[in-house]
Amino acid sequence: MNQKSERFLSLDVFRGLTICFMIIVNTPGSGATAFAPLEHAAWFGFTPTDLVFPSFLFAVGNAMSFTMKKFDTLSTGTVLYRILKRGLLIFLIGYLMYWFPFVDHTSAGWVLRPISGTRIMGVLQRIGLCYIFASLIIYFVKNKTAVVVISALLLVGYQVLLLVFGDHEAPYAMLTNAGTYLDKYLLGDSHLYHGEGVAFDPEGILSTLPAIVNVIVGYYAGKFIQEKGKGYETIGRLALMGCVFIFIALTWNMSFPIGKKLWTSPFTLLTTGIDMVMISALIYVVEVRAWNKYNWTSFFTTVGKNPLAIYILSEILVIAFWMINIGNKNFYGWINDVFYQKIAPGAIGSLLFAISYMLVCWSVGKILDKNKIYIRV
Repeated sequence: MNQKSERFLSLDVFRGLTICFMIIVNTPGSGATAFAPLEHAAWFGFTPTDLVFPSFLFAVGNAMSFTMKKFDTLSTGTVLYRILKRGLLIFLIGYLMYWFPFVDHTSAGWVLRPISGTRIMGVLQRIGLCYIFASLIIYFVKNKTAVVVISALLLVGYQVLLLVFGDHEAPYAMLTNAGTYLDKYLLGDSHLYHGEGVAFDPEGILSTLPAIVNVIVGYYAGKFIQEKGKGYETIGRLALMGCVFIFIALTWNMSFPIGKKLWTSPFTLLTTGIDMVMISALIYVVEVRAWNKYNWTSFFTTVGKNPLAIYILSEILVIAFWMINIGNKNFYGWINDVFYQKIAPGAIGSLLFAISYMLVCWSVGKILDKNKIYIRV
């Protein structure tokens, strides 16, 4: 078989690794503060946790480098239908996930949870939108140089929009940046994320612009790997380009600070740069040196084969944990208080719960894989 046409195990491992880490950082155990690296930066700055979501987008781009080959044999109308159908369906699933369980228990009984207070944007919504726009750009703009120019315009243009339409004294602050102004104007406070204690959405409309570039870079990285094969040239050039991206990001950081919650342009470059270095390392370990004793890669590929389904399960299941009451506590708090915080008080107990929860989700992925069930959107 031609080396360049083989399935790349390293890309599957990368995708599974991203999902596993995403579940761990999204569901820390209650009753203690998690370790600092497992929390997002408060505003500007960077932690390992901040890498998870952009890596998911990078992995979406990787997958596109395989699936978009099929578009060459289809009509433009069919391609547009497939892109929009998939992207909007992911967006809808994300919206319904935030609306779940659709009802609230009040003194008058069960009542339908009002749509007026449901968050519109979110993680899956951003994935859906980024998939749509990245796919359209790559499909219609065949010239790679032109795509690079468009990507640069998205990154630079985002900073310009923040500077021009945000508060002139604090254009990058949480409540006075142009993205927050736009979200409040178009969506309204009640449809935004309130996890920061105020109406602010880290997956807002405007900050989706630079996130599109995460998918585009992931696409071209995946395409490059397929074209060049599993060799030292691929590893060297990917790692070098990743380092160049990181250097540009750290330089740009002096005027436009790196930050996930605002999804700044240097944040996009930093995360895509790290992702390229990680992919090159995985190619070396998994493809070139074949360091796969005890078949450890299968742990991650089990999740990587059903990434969207496992992620949705992780979000829905934890909501169910919060809904189940044991005494005067919900199940989520109860199991942490009576078990995890008893055997390992503090951050270690929080981490043990997160790992255990990830393994529960992984077990479902294992059952799906064993039965050859692969859920696609």
